[in-house]
Amino acid sequence: MIKKALSLFVIAAALLVTMPAKAQIKFGIRGGANLVNMKFTNATFDKSNRAGFYVGPTVKFTVPIVGLSVDASALYDEKTAEVDGQTMKAQSIDIPLNVRYGVGLSSVANVFLFAGPQFGFNIASDKKLYNSASEWTWRSSNVSVNVGVGCTVFNHIELKANYNIACTKSGEVSNNSSVSAKYNSWQLGMAYYF
Repeated sequence: MIKKALSLFVIAAALLVTMPAKAQIKFGIRGGANLVNMKFTNATFDKSNRAGFYVGPTVKFTVPIVGLSVDASALYDEKTAEVDGQTMKAQSIDIPLNVRYGVGLSSVANVFLFAGPQFGFNIASDKKLYNSASEWTWRSSNVSVNVGVGCTVFNHIELKANYNIACTKSGEVSNNSSVSAKYNSWQLGMAYYF
């Protein structure tokens, strides 16, 4: 799974590096916090929102079209959820690929909107007993979509806020396909570009 995630990141970076010479490439580090909201197909679960975090390398490509850029990251992401009194933790490598459109004052500051897919690959997760015959497990991979807003200050510091919407199941109960969940999350983050 980790090899797939890193391969996708390397391929995306290699494709974007072949852009015209006027494109700018910046590397950095990104981190932030998640507020997870799980939605179950079976409403009998008692659940509550929980916090998590993410961190990892990022790259931003500014293309020769005014205001347009693309960013890609390889993030270690840890999410937790409280379900029926048990805390469940999912750990994954997430690869968000976002298209951005920004307006601003040259290198002093700009504000941008962004959206794009995110691919997640589970690397280690809790398995919890659901009942005597089955257990809760996180899926090995998932796909979601990011939609958000951000600002860049002095060409190096970036602040982002976004909503991550799950498109596939995040987890399920073994031997019972009718009990599954998706986790959506609010994310607040910061990046520093070198």
